[in-house]
Amino acid sequence: MQQHIDRTYLKVLKIVMANLLVIVLVIHQVMASGYRMGANGLDMNYYLMGCPFVEPVVKNIVNRALQRDPTLAAALIRMHFHDCFIQGCDGSILIDSTKDNTAEKDSPGNLSLRGYEVIDEIKEELERQCPGVVSCADILAMAARDAVFFAGGPIYDIPKGRKDGRRSKIEDTINLPFPTFNASELIKAFGQRGFSAQEMVALSGAHTLGVARCASFKNRLNQADPTLDSQFAKTLFRTCSSGDTTEQPFDATRNDFDNLYFNALVRKNGVLTSDQTLYASPLTRNIVNAYAFNQAMFFFDFQQAMVKMGLIDVKDESKGEVRQNCRRIL
Repeated sequence: MQQHIDRTYLKVLKIVMANLLVIVLVIHQVMASGYRMGANGLDMNYYLMGCPFVEPVVKNIVNRALQRDPTLAAALIRMHFHDCFIQGCDGSILIDSTKDNTAEKDSPGNLSLRGYEVIDEIKEELERQCPGVVSCADILAMAARDAVFFAGGPIYDIPKGRKDGRRSKIEDTINLPFPTFNASELIKAFGQRGFSAQEMVALSGAHTLGVARCASFKNRLNQADPTLDSQFAKTLFRTCSSGDTTEQPFDATRNDFDNLYFNALVRKNGVLTSDQTLYASPLTRNIVNAYAFNQAMFFFDFQQAMVKMGLIDVKDESKGEVRQNCRRIL
């Protein structure tokens, strides 16, 4: 009798221990994955079954495009930002205008966007491999991420599963931050989308890549600007002498993702008002100083802020679709 009780006890104990082990393994897997399935339906492994080679397809096409033209890294990151800040990260920036609708991409603030052909090439390849599965919104988010890494920035993963929006209207772009914004206006604009002042400064660090056109900063040259270094002002004058479309790099390494942008701000060499205000304002100066001193801190905060930006107002199945052509709504 006692032996039977002992065997039963051991059997129950084994079952309990096995279940505990399963629970521990599940918890470990969830913690290791960092972000599996969120409340918004996004998942790091969203395409694991439906389109398992999506990641290498995106990365290979982005890398080939940037090898041909390294300046496209800045363009893809900027396009992702301009997409997410208007109606959320839903690929609406990719839609072409029609005779009945002027789309976001044709607003004055978006006319200088480039890189649409890279997104088109990725979409065409993915439609061949797994038609109707991968959204244009996800393609743009992944392309921006891979552009950051190609240019020397941090590597990070993003959850996927965004659906493409069905709206793209020029009037919505009024919500984009202006290059003339001061720090308080930037903090308010980003705060309305859930970002802290530090996250706003980190995302502004994307200006470590790319250029600004004279039309977006010539207002600083009409009168003495105490936040602008006098020698750098002469450089900007020379740039603008060739016309409004002439380009000025944000820092000395326009195609390298580093922290030289923040060092430029410390020297009063910020190109846009919205750049230099980050150092001029006591609200954000300490953050700029920290990033200028510590590139690793900037990289870490930037990648965290980019992942967060990619979650703005994502569309689910009921509010979105998967376009066959990124330029046209189904």
